[in-house]
Amino acid sequence: MKKEISTIVLLFMLLAYPSGSSIARNEDSTTIKTNELVLSADKIASLEKLVKSLSKLKIGGYGEAVYSRNFYSDNFNRYSQPETYDGKGYHSRVDLPHVTFFLGYEFGKGWRLNTEIEFEHGGTESAVELEAEEAGEYETEVERGGEVALEQFWIEKTFNGSLNLRFGHIIVPIGYTNGNHLPTQFFTVYRPAGENTIIPCTWHETGISLWGYLGKHWKYEVQVVPGLDSELFSRDSWIKNGSASPYEFKVANKLAGVVRLDNYSVSGLRLGVSGYTGQSFKNSIKPSQASKYNDVKGTVYLGSFDFDYKGHNIIARGYFDYGHLMNSKVISSYNKSLSKYSPSPRTNVASGALCTGVEVGYDIFSKFEKLQAEKKKLYLFGRYEYYDSMYKTDESIVKSGWTKRQIYVGGLNFFPIKDIVFKAEYSAGILRKGYNNENSFSLGIAYAGFFN
Repeated sequence: MKKEISTIVLLFMLLAYPSGSSIARNEDSTTIKTNELVLSADKIASLEKLVKSLSKLKIGGYGEAVYSRNFYSDNFNRYSQPETYDGKGYHSRVDLPHVTFFLGYEFGKGWRLNTEIEFEHGGTESAVELEAEEAGEYETEVERGGEVALEQFWIEKTFNGSLNLRFGHIIVPIGYTNGNHLPTQFFTVYRPAGENTIIPCTWHETGISLWGYLGKHWKYEVQVVPGLDSELFSRDSWIKNGSASPYEFKVANKLAGVVRLDNYSVSGLRLGVSGYTGQSFKNSIKPSQASKYNDVKGTVYLGSFDFDYKGHNIIARGYFDYGHLMNSKVISSYNKSLSKYSPSPRTNVASGALCTGVEVGYDIFSKFEKLQAEKKKLYLFGRYEYYDSMYKTDESIVKSGWTKRQIYVGGLNFFPIKDIVFKAEYSAGILRKGYNNENSFSLGIAYAGFFN
């Protein structure tokens, strides 16, 4: 190891000094000489220590840039007055859905750190300006919307392959997309619409995780995380926004449990099941103290099955998620009574929601020996999704018909190298009769990988 590090130091010096410099090392290895510099043993040791530390550092990330042409109106009245916006309001958009950076470090003795910071839709841009035309008043200018989020920040201790403890801000592995949200892990330009609509995606919470491998074919994970906030539930995205917090902290009056199990018995195939349960009512900063709500729990139950397969130049992925919310009638009534200044959407909430999706792609380049040797890939893919954020409702709650939809997608993914992909797709969004379909054409470029 010492010899390898010393070699790295020599290479470092070759890069650091001009090509005309001469480098020599004395026989007792106490100094390294160039025509411009002499390094002592202490300096050599310091450089070797730096190189060793850097070798424990992992840097990576992923990002997406997209263009969409949407063949429907985005007016907020398009569902309440569909006839008015039939065939009108076509529009185009460019976006940076996610740009993320990973930073990890191996401390040694089984201890490691991992962080992930994400800029959604370009992040936030704001500035304070001195406005001359407004009597010299200070004015805050918001130049762009977006979000910046710390999606992961955890410390982990590995005891052995079957026992790992993770503490901190972690990904909640419910469904397919939360555990496979890199843009190289799905064919569509945007993340799968169903899971990205009714459950948090990417779902991250501060909690504790116990995970590991059982034998050759099984992987498990068990988590304890804060419960969701029912005040943030809504008719169009069900419980998705319940993991968010409009405050500088996350309320954790209620806790939730998460379980996931994956099987790898068949070569190239992974089968996974996951589940979540936790109370959501009164898990807010200002919960009601009224006695009529004493027995209201707002328990959320989620169950999911997902899979992926890679083999014979085919990639196939799919999932099915179903969720149930207790006390949805009370929660709907309570949320609609909240102040208009509260962060709640103040809409009805369904007692049940579901989503399912499957995609299959075939590598066309596998038929061409030269392209296959260059490890370039071109996947022709198709995808189907169905989801409904108001699949089941209390009899007193009127369903919103536009929340139920099917999506058919066809397109191409071109990988010039493993970590970069160009995407193109046409998507047909089919809504119930009486509403306008939402079709679109999208292009995207994305990367995902480690830089060292």
